[in-house]
Amino acid sequence: MATGRRGRASSTVLPSVPLQMLLYLSGTYFALYFLATVLMTIYKSQALSYPHDYLVLDLTLLFLMGILEAIRLYLGTKGNLTEAKGLLATSLVLTAAGSLLSMYFLLWQTVVLWADLVLSATLLALHGLEAVLQVVAIATFVS
Repeated sequence: MATGRRGRASSTVLPSVPLQMLLYLSGTYFALYFLATVLMTIYKSQALSYPHDYLVLDLTLLFLMGILEAIRLYLGTKGNLTEAKGLLATSLVLTAAGSLLSMYFLLWQTVVLWADLVLSATLLALHGLEAVLQVVAIATFVS
């Protein structure tokens, strides 16, 4: 009969489940955010006076945001699951960059609709919560 260590808590660090769930939710939300923002930009360009140069700027920043978000979510997920502090720290930096772009679409884009406010504020809240959980996960992985 083998004598195992049943009932004892493991001293190994495990990935953050709340962070993993939030990264998944954020990825799903961003896909909807991206689609809604593209459709609203098309609407604004057709129905409102939207200068062509600003339209190009807004769409360029939106696609840049999409690329950064995909990289951020990949690194955050991989960093959390493999308990890699460096990947999670890089994801945290990209979260800050994504938050700045979200602030742009919340406050400074050429034409801001009420729906833009709601969508961008929600994305910003998700980024803030993710940043807190990423810092906690990094601190847990370090100790």
